[in-house]
Order: sequence, then structure tokens, then C-alpha cells
Amino acid sequence: MPLHYQSCTFRYTSRSRPVLDQLDLNFAPGHTVLLGPNGAGKSTLLTLGASAAAPQQGRVLFGNLDLADRRHVQTYRHKVSWLPQRPGFLPGMTCREHVAYVGWLKGMRERDAWNAAPEAIERVGLTDKMNHKVKTLSGGQRQRIAIAQAFVHNAEILLLDEPTVGLDPHQRRRFLDLLISLRGTVHVIVSTHDIGDLDQAFDTVVVLEAGRPRFQGTVKEFAGHAAPDCAPGRQLESAYATLLEAAE
Repeated sequence: MPLHYQSCTFRYTSRSRPVLDQLDLNFAPGHTVLLGPNGAGKSTLLTLGASAAAPQQGRVLFGNLDLADRRHVQTYRHKVSWLPQRPGFLPGMTCREHVAYVGWLKGMRERDAWNAAPEAIERVGLTDKMNHKVKTLSGGQRQRIAIAQAFVHNAEILLLDEPTVGLDPHQRRRFLDLLISLRGTVHVIVSTHDIGDLDQAFDTVVVLEAGRPRFQGTVKEFAGHAAPDCAPGRQLESAYATLLEAAE
């Protein structure tokens, strides 16, 4: 049940240049990594997919759910979970209260959200912080709670915008392991600048540049764009550089 963007145009002000201009993009099922330089439109793309903003033209669909149809919006938002680049927190709440609250906002019953929160927090390795106030956490720990809140209501697709920002290498490894464990159960689209080990957790790569897809294909096809003389183990970085240079 992939995410579809049909002829989407979006600009932040009426006089600004469009960030996305007549974009047509169909995400494949499974795990997709979304790459692109700063300003390419990655966050805007995920914001539209999360229904946090609407395109001025075009449609966004998840399966047969169309965000242009108000009757579909509530169901759509229940099925689609979004971790924005700068997640907000309610610092007066404990971690469990905060994650449960987000689940309730997504349509879960209060008791179900409260009972589901511990498992979501355990999956990001913060069980020992469950009853601590969010305001007492480090930046990396807050990011992990943000990831937990994206998982809590068992969405069918996760849109994660720079989810590894603030995570140390061990925490990032745990996050990648979590993505791997979700294969076959939930669709995932992750925007990131970290591409060194994307072949372990992702099936498909989309490269966005200046609001347009410059590449879409499997990780193997993506790696095939690497320069013949690139250093061993650097094929993915080389492929990314090659594709962006070709777009200039």
C-alpha cells in the first residue's frame, strides 16, 4: 500500500518559488530511504505525506485513501505516522505519558495507548526512563522518545524525517536494527543524510534534488552509479555524489 504523489505543487507563500512543482512520485512498498541535499524538498514531501500541510495542486494518496477527500482524512492519519525533523515535546509529562498521549491523538483509546506506550519505549531502549519527565532527558534520548511515539499506534506506514539526528553510533545501530525488525509488517520512508549502511535496512532509494526525483530504484541499482575507481566500502557515497553531479 505505497504512498502516491500525483501532480503535487507546493509553495510556502503565494509569491515564493514552488518547493515541489507538479511532482509525480509513487513510493514502492517496503523500506525506502529518501536522500537529497538540504533544500531538496525532502521535509516538505514528508509533511505533505503526513497531512500536516496540503499541496496547492495535486493529490496525496495512501492506497485508496485520498487526502483531498475530507471523509478519508481521519482514517489516513491513523494509518500514517510522522516523525518531523524537529519534534515537539510536552516536557511536564513523563516519557510514558507523552508516548501514550501521542497514541491517543492518533485515535487510540486512552487505556490502549497507555498500555502500548511501554513496548514502544522498550523498542528504543529507554525502559529505565519510562517514568522520568521528558525535560530531564538528553537530546539523543528525546529523539528516541520521538521515535517511540511514531511507533506506538501501529501505523501502516512510518514517515521519519532525519530520525538519527542526535543519536550516537550505538543508538543509531539500534535504530537500524529496529527498522530491520519491521520489514514485512510496516512500510517505512526515512529521510536522512546518513547513507553509509543504508543497504542493511532499506529496499529502495529515492534521490530528490530541487523538488524532483533524480533517481528511484533498488539499493543495488543505486550502488551501480558509483564511480569505478571509488574506494572499497564507499560505493554508496560515490553513487550519491555521482547522481547529484549529473543533476547539476
